[in-house]
Amino acid sequence: MQLSRYHNISPTPPASPGRIRRKPLVETDTVHVEELPDGTQINQYKIGEELGRGSYGLVKVASNEDDHVDYAIKIISKVKMKKRAALTGRRVEMRKLGKVVDPFESIYREIAIMKKLNHKNIVQLIEVLNDTNNDYFYMVYELLSKGAVMPEIPTDNTFSEELSRRYFRDIVLGIEFLHFQGVIHRDIKPANLLLTEDNGIKIADFGVSELFEGSDAFVTKSAGTHYFMAPEAIAPEKAKSQRGKALDIWAMGITLFCFIYGRCPFQDVHIMQLFKKISTEPLRIPDDPYIDPQLEDLLYRLLVKNPSERITISKIKEHPWVTCGNTDLMPTTEDNCTKIVVTDEDITRSVGTLPHLSTLFHAKKMLREKSFRNPYQIGSQR
Repeated sequence: MQLSRYHNISPTPPASPGRIRRKPLVETDTVHVEELPDGTQINQYKIGEELGRGSYGLVKVASNEDDHVDYAIKIISKVKMKKRAALTGRRVEMRKLGKVVDPFESIYREIAIMKKLNHKNIVQLIEVLNDTNNDYFYMVYELLSKGAVMPEIPTDNTFSEELSRRYFRDIVLGIEFLHFQGVIHRDIKPANLLLTEDNGIKIADFGVSELFEGSDAFVTKSAGTHYFMAPEAIAPEKAKSQRGKALDIWAMGITLFCFIYGRCPFQDVHIMQLFKKISTEPLRIPDDPYIDPQLEDLLYRLLVKNPSERITISKIKEHPWVTCGNTDLMPTTEDNCTKIVVTDEDITRSVGTLPHLSTLFHAKKMLREKSFRNPYQIGSQR
């Protein structure tokens, strides 16, 4: 039996109100896998039931027999990533500029970022494994067994204003932290917001997230889930005016609307008609249930069509509905955020390695006859 070698990565700085103390990340470069009568064992992880399916792979429970804690292990197909890169045309476009593009650059960058994101409202990445000789990445996350805050939309299981405010405040702090680190999430929605044991919110799924430098990101491609996309993200003539922070804030507005009403404010079974409604139709607040006028005001400010006029995170934190009329103030940015620097070396070293997969985990057995549709899909929106 092979022994595992562990590396401690970047000790955690002192915790602030927004940050939590965490164990040092573990990067494993030697792995032993064994097929047992009751399942597959990868080092100390015993692989269990399937939790979901993502764009590139499967997510399963991984029980750690050392600390008796369950985690979520995400198995990511490199083949799927290569196909997606080819479809987007980025490789062709960059080749014209004389640059060599690694189709896995985005996931390397995502991993490097997530290894350093340490915040109570962000899902924690525990460990990353990479088999250089086969098709799969493995990412081990903390497991939030309660699942998504609102797994399906539309739904009759709506939230009270009080509960919606509690959840929304957690989202605000998580997004402020991400933006402070130069990260745009780009797919905020209830299905990507996971519940903790004490009913807090953690933001998950950074598959389409983007990095930026400076005060904001200016992105030129669409991403995210159709019902949660901002007007500027779906209008080709405005493609150059997409402000990354404003995209996340719009999606936060749609999410808050879903908490209260159990549906998205703009709906249509036909994508082009949906996009037209998002771009041109005014926001309509239903009469039932009745909501606090301050909440109504916030929804209108979050869902302003013009991104330059949309409310900002700093103003959201001061809004009277969010602060209960200034009786429950939000933490300051200084308390909530500590700057994290992601270097090129971090990206290069963002994954550990595995020996030949033929002697290890038979992932193809798990993936056989499985599709790679988005597990957070709402109806036919995506």
